[in-house]
Parts: sequence; structure tokens; C-alpha cells
Amino acid sequence: METTPYGTTDEGQTVRLFTLTNSSGVEVRLCEYGAIVAAVNTPDRNGKLANITLGKSSFKGWLENPDYLGVTVGRYGNRIAKGKFSIDGTDYKLATNNDPGGIPCHLHGGIKGFGQVHWKGQPVIRPKASGVCFTYYSDAGEEGYPGNLTAIVTYWLTEDNELIFEAKAKTDAPTPVNLINHTYWNLSGKPTKTILDHELQLNADHFLPTTPGLIPTGKKESVQGTPMDFTRPTRIGERLKNDFEPLKFGNGYDHCWVLRKRAAGELSTAAIVHDEQSGRVLEIMTDQPGVQFYTGNFLAHKYTGLCLETQAFPDSPNQPDFPNTILRPGETYSHTCIFKFSTR
Repeated sequence: METTPYGTTDEGQTVRLFTLTNSSGVEVRLCEYGAIVAAVNTPDRNGKLANITLGKSSFKGWLENPDYLGVTVGRYGNRIAKGKFSIDGTDYKLATNNDPGGIPCHLHGGIKGFGQVHWKGQPVIRPKASGVCFTYYSDAGEEGYPGNLTAIVTYWLTEDNELIFEAKAKTDAPTPVNLINHTYWNLSGKPTKTILDHELQLNADHFLPTTPGLIPTGKKESVQGTPMDFTRPTRIGERLKNDFEPLKFGNGYDHCWVLRKRAAGELSTAAIVHDEQSGRVLEIMTDQPGVQFYTGNFLAHKYTGLCLETQAFPDSPNQPDFPNTILRPGETYSHTCIFKFSTR
């Protein structure tokens, strides 16, 4: 593992960059600012290494990151309707920093979410893996959220060519928590090439339809017979422009799929992505109930990266039929996601 000074925040905090490398040559770069996955270099089928994530060329670039490239998102990733929720009869109001369809909502933790703060990184080692443990203390009232929260996110690079995201959190008052990794993947290794020719398979028979403001309606709809059906490997661009209301609302794919049920806490495959040209394969496993698939519809260079964010369902604090996302004192929030790299 290599640790180097990377830059200084506007508040004067020194930020370090950690570089992890395994015996297969896979290299992962992690940044204390935003607990960011700054780069993932993997070989194609011919052994040629390339960065398969979208990123910035310097630390200064990460300070202006409106697309959340690579960041750890929190306190609540994804959207909360109108920036409002209630816990035990008390109402809370958050910033409305996003307005799809002209309808304001709270997105990715607010004006300054966890992807825009300084985390304290600590190198860690375990058998056949090295990693970095990032810690952030979020004060009660930060971005309007109740409770003091301690968030710990550890990234591991294993000898099995896996990048593991492990998130845990504790609080001293009830608060919504949904920590997610927001890396944009492009398995071609060419950041200006679109991901429309990538093949995607999702382990999901249902998705969450939304309002024009991209807030779930509360229903679950079958993917069968729709452009949302990725139960078999399908080229991402094949149906992207179909005349289908959810795709119009999202300007492409930007929806949460309901992963097939598994035992509580059990890891299962959420998604498999394959780029035929490079031969690279990305398999994603998680213990979460959903995965948000986003095709980079609002990037400056449209469709050049895809996100597969394993997570709780969007707007869960306002949806009583969705799995609970309120963390209470004495409980531990936990989220594991594994990105496994290979070639065909």
C-alpha cells in the first residue's frame, strides 16, 4: 500500500490518497475527501491495464464534483420526497437540492453530503486483502438530520480481484441512514466511450416506478415485457430510447430495482456487467434490498459511465411498506457490497 499527500480542502485539511495493489496487478486508489474511489485499474482480456471508473485528473477536480463521481454518499443516498420525513411524530426538513421534472427533492445527503467532507483514513490489513478504513463523525443537525452519527466505511482489495465496500454506522438518536458507493463504471477503460454497448444482467424481477419527480410511487412493478427487464444479459442501449414512461421520467435509466429475496444479511449477486470489446466483467454482490441503475443521463458526456448503487429503497422514510431505514440508538447500520473483476 502506498500513501501520499493529495491536496488541501478549502478548510485547510490535508487529504491523503491511498493506493492498493494486489498480485494480479489490480490497482485501487482511495481518497480521504468524500471517501472516494478515485480509480480502479484492471486488465482487459489481453492483460492491458486501464482505469474503469470515471474520475478527476487532480485533487482540485474532486472539490467540484456535481455528478458524485466515486463518492461515498450519505447520510441518506438517493432521494427523499420534498426533503421531509417524520420520526416518532417529529417532523424534519432537509435541503431540496435536486428537482427532476421540476419537482424539488432531497438528494444524496443534501447541499454538503458525505461525498463532500473530509473522512479520516487508516490503512488496514487482513489475510489476502489490504484496505483503508474511513471514519466520519456527523453532528446532530448536519444538513438537517437528527442524531450524532458515526459512519465507518472500509474498502478492501482482495487477492480474488474484489473491491469490497463495508459500511457501518451508529447514532445516539433515531435518524435515516442509507450509505452507498457512487462509482461510475466504464469497462472499456475509455472514459469518452459510451457504456451503451455494455451488457447488463440484474437479479431483479421488479422495479420501483416513480412519479415525474423520480420519487417511488410505493408500488413494485414487474419488469417482464418492459425495457426494465434485465433478467437476461441485455445491451444497455438496446431499449434506452423506447417510448416508455419511466424512461422518459428519468431521461434514461435512473431507477431502483428490487433484488430477489435472500436471507437477511446474506450476500447475493445483484448485477453482472460485460464489455465484449475489452472482455472485462464486473459482478456486484450485496446484502441490500435494491440496486439503483443509472446510465449517466446528466453527465457532460452523456452515457459514458453507469452506476449500480446497492442500497435501501429511495424515499423509504416516507414509505411505510418499504424496508426500514431508520437507525436507532443501540443498533448498527450495516451495508456490504462486493465488486468482483474478471475477463472473458
